[in-house]
Amino acid sequence: MLDRNSKHQHKMYKQLMLHMIWGAIFIIVALYIGMLGYHGFEHMSWADAFVNAAMILSGMGPLTALVTTGGKLFAGFYALFSGLAFIVLVGLIFPPVIHQFFRRIHIESSKDVQDD
Repeated sequence: MLDRNSKHQHKMYKQLMLHMIWGAIFIIVALYIGMLGYHGFEHMSWADAFVNAAMILSGMGPLTALVTTGGKLFAGFYALFSGLAFIVLVGLIFPPVIHQFFRRIHIESSKDVQDD
């Protein structure tokens, strides 16, 4: 039978996987928005739109020079969105890990108090 700590670790891993799945869905949606924008405003092929959206989303910057005003405006707003998306993604994925960390600190400090 699992002890209490093992049950909490199992729950943490389960929640971490759930959060990672939601994070992956968020990334896919954000990437698709970028692809639509590059394809629509800059008339890029889907492959070029993908690579440019992926590069902006990852913080690297676009590969292809932008020629239309609409494309440049889109790229600027998409870059701002991507910066915020990174913060949201970190906030989405890491809470189970942080919760486990604080829980472990609490357990260890409770053991110290009991030992005194």
